[in-house]
Amino acid sequence: MHALDAGLATALRRLDGCAIANAIETFDVRLRNEGFTDGRIRCLFERQAPVVGHAVTARIRASTPPPVGHNYFDRTDWWTYIGTVPAPRIIVVQDVDDFIGRGALVGEVHANILRALDCHAYATNGAVRDLDGVGRTGLQLFAGSISVSHAYVHIVDFGEPVEVAGLSVRTGDMLFGDCHGLQSIPPAIAAEIPWVAQEMQAREQRVIDFCKSAEFSIEGLRAIINGSKVHRT
Repeated sequence: MHALDAGLATALRRLDGCAIANAIETFDVRLRNEGFTDGRIRCLFERQAPVVGHAVTARIRASTPPPVGHNYFDRTDWWTYIGTVPAPRIIVVQDVDDFIGRGALVGEVHANILRALDCHAYATNGAVRDLDGVGRTGLQLFAGSISVSHAYVHIVDFGEPVEVAGLSVRTGDMLFGDCHGLQSIPPAIAAEIPWVAQEMQAREQRVIDFCKSAEFSIEGLRAIINGSKVHRT
């Protein structure tokens, strides 16, 4: 597990998700259609600042009663496990029910517990609830649905690989999230992402400025695009 440097975390939070995704593409470290969530989940607090942290994974069910000893507040081992992962943390939970989203694991109380454990976001293909209460905690939510109830929600296991909305996640993965969704950050290139993203944004701004100018022409646009490449050493 690569511990997230505080300076790098700050630099990444100054960017948006699209800029980070664009920068990652230039390194050819993964396919362009993987490493991020799709439209099956969405960011629920779009005006909150971006979040970055290490993933902590779990799987849940909510449609049927849990086995003895598996009620939510019986699973204090889950809280202990969260603390073994370097902060800041992002909780990623896969709902493995046949009826995904029948009940919500995270509401106002659980959000306060997670914030006390230095968790900055909760992501799930399932449901969340108590949006006003959660919003006051500052915990960001990425979810597939909203539920009024927790139903029979219980933790099946934790620390295992999960998949939410097309994003495969292992505990310890470096994640970034904002209003566009959640994506993983390849640790081998993480430190280079901020400056590559800034260089790409400067290139894009030259194109935008030219498109708004009185000198705009297709020939000029081609010249700007062809002459503004991101170079990495």
